[in-house]
Amino acid sequence: MRTKVKERWARVGWLIPAFYILFLMVPIYWLLAMSLKTNAEITSGFTLWPKALTFANYHVIFSDPSWYSGYINSITYVVMNTVISLAVALPAAYAFSRYRFLGDKHLFFWLFTNRMAPPAIFALPFFQLYSAFHLIDTHIAVALAHCLFNVPLAVWILEGFMSGVPREIDETAYIDGYSFPRFFFKIFTPLIASGIGVTAFFCFMFSWVELLLASTLTTVNAKPIAAVMTRTVSAAGMDWGVLAAAGMLTIIPGAVVIWFVRNYIAKGFALGRV
Repeated sequence: MRTKVKERWARVGWLIPAFYILFLMVPIYWLLAMSLKTNAEITSGFTLWPKALTFANYHVIFSDPSWYSGYINSITYVVMNTVISLAVALPAAYAFSRYRFLGDKHLFFWLFTNRMAPPAIFALPFFQLYSAFHLIDTHIAVALAHCLFNVPLAVWILEGFMSGVPREIDETAYIDGYSFPRFFFKIFTPLIASGIGVTAFFCFMFSWVELLLASTLTTVNAKPIAAVMTRTVSAAGMDWGVLAAAGMLTIIPGAVVIWFVRNYIAKGFALGRV
């Protein structure tokens, strides 16, 4: 009896993840369909697909500097933040993983509590600090501000991966005459490549979707696409088609990052702190 139940479940069990994936894809399809419609069709009534297919909404984004510059600005400071976060977190995570010092656990916990705090708490201090150093409306300002949240997360993830590497590897490398930089980049870093890939993915995504600090610390030259999307209201009303097209284009960078680190993400969910 149990065998028959298992066989029946095996035949129909795939329907559950299939329906779940279909459910998740509905908003993306709806966004894509809206981006290919005119505002008149969007506001006129309910349609499952565009009746009059148009790419005018995408043409607006690629031809208007105020739109496509938002994507360039976002990608610029997000990549800068990811590189800075990894550069700072790698040695910090190694120190927490391999050494014991006074207050190490308290420092590690305090570092991670910065990730728990809402960005609104730091908006005003960052604004005053960067105003004093004339960093407002620059890419580096947003990149450094996002480090407050991404560095603790990166340290936490990488420390879990590094702790899974036996200490004997470090000792053997030192006995063989490896200097620390040579050992770290030639031997140790490849062993935690999956952890670095997962960390880069999370740093990229958290920085990409963050809006409050990015919009507070920028005005024109470094305005992110998320802030630009909030200014689609005109005298004629909300430009739904352009807003939907912009939303579709914001999905692409995340999808590209997931494609390049897809193997590392799979390993990351099986190992380390993910």
